[in-house]
Formats: sequence, structure tokens, C-alpha cells
Amino acid sequence: MTSKVSLKAGKGKAKKPTAAEDDEGSTLATATKCVKEWTNWALKKGKVITHYGFIPLIIVIGMRSEPRPSLAQLLSPV
Repeated sequence: MTSKVSLKAGKGKAKKPTAAEDDEGSTLATATKCVKEWTNWALKKGKVITHYGFIPLIIVIGMRSEPRPSLAQLLSPV
């Protein structure tokens, strides 16, 4: 039988963080939370922009190609 390695701080004598370490950890936690919130906000905005902007982008690219089709030709399914 093998023994399992535990990384929990509860066993043995755990060292309490000093005020400087606690402040540094708090700053790091705040920065991490800020980055996560900003990333989440940016991804949500990007999703909306992609959702509503993809088809118009394809139409604009199609309108600028050679030979230049009319809008009716570009949008017709045939």
C-alpha cells in the first residue's frame, strides 16, 4: 500500500503569514480578481461584437471583390 502525499497546511506546525506576506497576498488576490473581471467583460463584449458583426463583415468583403456584385446578387441564395 502506498501513502498519499498531502499538501494541506493543516498537518504539522503551520507558519502564520506575517503582515507583509498577508498584504502581498491580498494585493495579489485583488489584482487577480481585477484581471479575471476584465477578461470576463472583454470576452462578453467580444462575443456580442462577433455575433452581430460577422454577417455584415462577409457582405462588405463580398462587395469589395472582383467582379463587383450588386447587393441583390450578393444576398440572393442562387
